Amino acid sequence: MKNLLTWRRTLLALATVGVIGQCSAFSLTGAEDAVVIAPPALDEISHAQSETAVFAGGCFWGVQGVFQHVKGVKNAVSGYAGGAADTAQYERVSNGNTGHAESVEVTYDPSQVSYGTLLQIYFSVAHNPTELNRQGPDTGTQYRSALFTKSAEQAKVAQAYIAQLDAAKSFSQPIVTKLESYNGFYPAEEEHQDFLTEHPTYPYIVINDLPKVKQLKQLFPERYQDKPVLVKDGI
Repeated sequence: MKNLLTWRRTLLALATVGVIGQCSAFSLTGAEDAVVIAPPALDEISHAQSETAVFAGGCFWGVQGVFQHVKGVKNAVSGYAGGAADTAQYERVSNGNTGHAESVEVTYDPSQVSYGTLLQIYFSVAHNPTELNRQGPDTGTQYRSALFTKSAEQAKVAQAYIAQLDAAKSFSQPIVTKLESYNGFYPAEEEHQDFLTEHPTYPYIVINDLPKVKQLKQLFPERYQDKPVLVKDGI
């Protein structure tokens, strides 16, 4: 795990100073195939103009990148959830002992995309919900699969959907995604925002995350938007 963290920090440092090409041949396994799954039988009914939901599914670069391409999403911010405010920094969270998970807070228009649809994309494309405390090349509780539900209705929909997918044996293994109490979301550092869009040739992104965006377009063409909603566009 330490070696992976060291490589990730090294590559991040190189990326932020503009020498991504030096690492273009570096490989960190590969992206897993998306899984075709049924939509949730139970979904949230909302008449609000805007709602938020928090998803954790491994490295936030890819999860953010996927949701930024979903129609109806107004914003998708990389950050930390599950721990305290004073430990919500990348270096500390990367140690795996803060209680935080790398997460993405999605702000969306319920009239265009429902919470249930976001869950379907999350389970199908954004990550593998059967991997416990890991995702792809990243290992540790900070990369766990978790939903930080912000209302009783979100929790009800998520719990019912997990039960539905497990009963249908949609995956080869049981879903390990946990529903956790929402106790705050803390945006990540600026260099982590819009990372997939800003660094499309970065090896980690090429190998692990760009395939997820491609799979989103293939499996959910009616939900896909080519132009991503970027955090820094709103700053």
